[in-house]
Amino acid sequence: MRWEGRRESSNIEDRRGSGGGNFGGGKGTGVLGIIILLVGAYYGVDLSGLVGTPDFSGQSSQQLETQEEQQLASLSKVVLADTETVWGQYFRQMGKTYSEPTMVLYNGVTPTACGTGQSAMGPFYCPSDRKVYLDLSFYNEMKNKLGAAGDSAFAYVIAHEVGHHVQNMLGILPQVNRAQQSSDRKTANQLSVQLELQADCFAGVWASQAVKSGLFERGDEEKAFNAAEAVGDDRLQKRSQGYVVPDSFTHGTSAQRLEWFRKGLQSANPSVCNTFNQ
Repeated sequence: MRWEGRRESSNIEDRRGSGGGNFGGGKGTGVLGIIILLVGAYYGVDLSGLVGTPDFSGQSSQQLETQEEQQLASLSKVVLADTETVWGQYFRQMGKTYSEPTMVLYNGVTPTACGTGQSAMGPFYCPSDRKVYLDLSFYNEMKNKLGAAGDSAFAYVIAHEVGHHVQNMLGILPQVNRAQQSSDRKTANQLSVQLELQADCFAGVWASQAVKSGLFERGDEEKAFNAAEAVGDDRLQKRSQGYVVPDSFTHGTSAQRLEWFRKGLQSANPSVCNTFNQ
């Protein structure tokens, strides 16, 4: 990615070094625990008590060097700024104003309006405070544990979370969350998958502009594709427990996530991202 020297977003709340961090001796969340925490975040409910406190004591190899962390912070700010440009233009075309989200950079644990944010959850969006939460160490988690390396892979994750903010601004996210609260678990999970796939498609819409503007270089699309596949429910469940439970999916399969990301990228049109009529 050619991100150096580009505009960085000012919508940043930097909480790094303000608390959280190691919790040696706690119970690890595992991938299924991460999914539980993420679902809680989208509902606006703190579900961290269901999975225990994450154990960071064995993750020293995942800690970032100071220079790398500074570079990732700058990269994240550039990506956020680029999403502001793309979605600001889209909302203006609809005669509306895009309310830009804030990105919170933190280490370990941080309070949110959706409950306790933990780095084990990965990057996430809280609709209650309209903030994207990001522990930069997730870059190494993607590279070393998920096999999804590269700046564009990390950028895809950020763009996906911003996609949830776009859903929130369009009224999609609160509408679906209300439907989930009155549904059985299987239906609620299906609705969650549709939300996630739409956020992937929105991330693809952003990526299409990143290609046009020269932010993405040759090979960056493939790295982003790899990231979309790496976080599919089927792949994560297979990795964590050795088998797959489709009814428990909340984010979609690797194939689905890649498909919808590609749809957004190839069309550059958010109107193709209606995952609820499939």
